[in-house]
Amino acid sequence: MSASSIITRGLQKRLLSLAALLVATVTIADEPVATQHGLALYDDPALPADFTHFPYVNPQAPKGGSLTRAAVGSSFDSTNPFIIRGTPAAGVSAIYDTLLENNLDEPFSVYGLLAEGVRLDPKRHWIEFDLRPEARFHDGEPVTAEDVVYSFDLLIEEGNPFYRSYYAEVSAVEALDDHTVRFSFSSNESRELPLIVGQLPILPQHYWAKRDFSAPTLEKHPGSGPYRIAEVDPGRRIVYERDPDYWGRDLPVNRGRHNIDRLVHDYYRDRDIAWEAFKAGIIDYRTDARAATWAIGYDFPAYHNGLVKRLTVPDGAPATMQGFVFNLRRDKFQDRRVREALSLAFDFPWLNANLFYDSYRRTRSYFQNSEMAADGLPGEAQLELLEPHRDELPSEVFTKPLPIDHPEDLRQRLRRAYDLLLEAGYVVEEGRLIDAETEQPLTLEVLLHDTGMERVVQPMLRNMSRLGIAGSIRIVDINQYLNRLRRFDFDMVVSQFPQSNNPGNEQREYWTSDYAEAPQSRNLMGLSHPAVDDLVGQLIRADSRSELNAATRALDRVLRWQFVTIPHYHSGETRLGLWDKFGYPEPFPEYGFDLSAWWVDTQREAVIDQRLHGR
Repeated sequence: MSASSIITRGLQKRLLSLAALLVATVTIADEPVATQHGLALYDDPALPADFTHFPYVNPQAPKGGSLTRAAVGSSFDSTNPFIIRGTPAAGVSAIYDTLLENNLDEPFSVYGLLAEGVRLDPKRHWIEFDLRPEARFHDGEPVTAEDVVYSFDLLIEEGNPFYRSYYAEVSAVEALDDHTVRFSFSSNESRELPLIVGQLPILPQHYWAKRDFSAPTLEKHPGSGPYRIAEVDPGRRIVYERDPDYWGRDLPVNRGRHNIDRLVHDYYRDRDIAWEAFKAGIIDYRTDARAATWAIGYDFPAYHNGLVKRLTVPDGAPATMQGFVFNLRRDKFQDRRVREALSLAFDFPWLNANLFYDSYRRTRSYFQNSEMAADGLPGEAQLELLEPHRDELPSEVFTKPLPIDHPEDLRQRLRRAYDLLLEAGYVVEEGRLIDAETEQPLTLEVLLHDTGMERVVQPMLRNMSRLGIAGSIRIVDINQYLNRLRRFDFDMVVSQFPQSNNPGNEQREYWTSDYAEAPQSRNLMGLSHPAVDDLVGQLIRADSRSELNAATRALDRVLRWQFVTIPHYHSGETRLGLWDKFGYPEPFPEYGFDLSAWWVDTQREAVIDQRLHGR
């Protein structure tokens, strides 16, 4: 669809919303809505209107220096991160501003960025934003209400399906004047919707209106954010430079942040090569996801000499659910007993002892390490949500504690798996597991885009082979991998389902029927279940923390008894390796990790450069 068509449709939507807008105006005529500096999900925002900076930053942080990270993958072919097509460059979101900014010291509170003030209808049917007149894109053009309207229409019509799910209940967006924009809602049941509207990235209409937004491109697009694209070198790197004329550098939400002059993402095809680049000082910051590297890998001169150090940051959010995802679109995975049997072949105790140096814990919940995770038998509040779906759910949801690790003895687990497969209609013939009805062998291919997970997959496939299942690994380059995900052309992949402390609209795209067949949605497993759809709706409509917890626990319980993934493991912290040239404020924020609050100590950077290069 062309940009002009999108504008036309956007205009039609705005005209259709005019009547509702007038009704709302009349409704509140006698009760003006106060303009606020921020919003919180359930209570009032913690920071006052005159706050000068977020509490976890150093407002006097120096500017300068560079930070180089590794992007593991073959390359990128687009600097547009908002569309389905192409492989987007790492870090490109740094060039865009949003209407509001999160404070990571609160569970979910947002404060003005592009918007200096917000007005929220007491009945939550609409929200208005007052844009800052001084806001500018990198090319000097002002950010206007029409840019906000255009950005919303463009992302909904041609952007990633994520935006349609995330903003599904936004019925209209209206520019009331050059610097005032109103979002109207088709329903007031989603308490988080007014806040997440503030997360909308704002794109310049004057730039994109004359371009094909849906096509991958390597142009240096203008945004309004603290960084702009400086270098684009596909196959090698992308570089962002801090904009010295950034319009918002002195705002309270930005003071003490965005301190580093150059953000560099170097591309490596293999994580082992990227690790060698880090040890050589080519890469100066890395998230260390390998337990073995963290435990014994830092035995090299720069670490012993104090030039490199390790840092752990406690996770403030629920642990990310990472796991093997079944493609439920395949007939062989339709039977829940088959999925449970295959799950039993994942031998976490052996992996943790032999590969991970006992540094991980098994992930059990989709809301792990939070009060939102289900535990034991369902309580009264959960039963109230689950009861309407009793006939659609396994009886275990109501009668048994949650699925737990079976006995650590692998033989017992595989014996249980074998019994489940026999119940599901399989027989063993000449050492192969065969579907008795179709006479087809049970096979499984795990699709990967790098070799890092191979050592985790191989032991599981060996265990499956003892059941007569023929398993294999297919490693492809990142572009082919993404294309196969978009076509749902896989048996099993590794994926992640990150959760915040306040899950909401994004759960639609993770789990619901509307996204089971949507290309590039996060519902990779193709889950389509009426109980799950309803529970996600209950979660989104929760009007208090207790209601939210009941809905997440009920949803968690159903997902776990459906065995749609084989959960992996988590550490409860983020492990960082870095060359010792960075400063950072402590303590870290309670509910997240904000790298933008770091800075470079240019004197230490010079010492490291001298030690490495003799200059």
